[in-house]
Amino acid sequence: MAQTALPRVTTSNVAPRLGFRRLWPGWPLFVVSLPMLGFLVIPILALLLRVSPTDLLSNLLSREVSQALWLSILTAFVTTIIILGAGTPLAFLLARYSFRGRTVLETLVDLPMILPPAVAGIALLLTFGRRGMLGQPMSDFGIEVAFTPVAVVLAQVFVAAPYYIKSAMSGFVEVDRDLEHAAATDGAASRHVFRYVTLPLAAPALFGGAVMAWARALGEFGATIIFAGNMPGRTQTMPLAIYMGFEMHLNVALTLAAILLALSFAVLFTVKRILKQRVGLL
Repeated sequence: MAQTALPRVTTSNVAPRLGFRRLWPGWPLFVVSLPMLGFLVIPILALLLRVSPTDLLSNLLSREVSQALWLSILTAFVTTIIILGAGTPLAFLLARYSFRGRTVLETLVDLPMILPPAVAGIALLLTFGRRGMLGQPMSDFGIEVAFTPVAVVLAQVFVAAPYYIKSAMSGFVEVDRDLEHAAATDGAASRHVFRYVTLPLAAPALFGGAVMAWARALGEFGATIIFAGNMPGRTQTMPLAIYMGFEMHLNVALTLAAILLALSFAVLFTVKRILKQRVGLL
């Protein structure tokens, strides 16, 4: 009986097919997404390529840049501490209790996230300004808030607090209530349950929210320039120095912009890693 010769399988015959099958299935979407990715990435690259390491180092040593940098970092940290202390109880209240008007209260908390910064600055000025609702009685006691470093912090708290509160609410909601009940059953007081059970379990969300609030405070511009002014060494933060430097000293503005860009990237990357680890533990 005649035998039919089978085709010989070689590496050259199989490789193209295997390569095609192993091709990433998401490549069509990646190609379609290239215009948007380019639009988002190219301006960032243009900024980074424009700043030379020599100019970056020399401008970092200048008085104008160092003052704006340290004022921004200091006020952002003070703002974050205030938000942690005052925002945590509010976040816990909104996460755990239902009451009449809760939706209205939560909407008011979220409002600064979408409110135009100029509106926020005017609202703060009308509240704490020399002739404001609270500012006028405070002025009678010799307390001035507007156009001082305190105004910088208040403006940052107003616009950055919702970012922490929303993240903290999410963390408190996802805490296993059975663990809290078990601790209470064992005789732990409410404050001890909150300190040793609730807070540790919600810590990743609290930390992520605090980092986002710090970054938002660091980049605040609109409310600050209206409520605190733009006085170098006193109320001029990095965003305000960028605004002035763009008109007067472009290299200074580019240096501060590169610093803010690097800090923002680091913050977002850190928060995403924390959230990723948190999801993996659930």
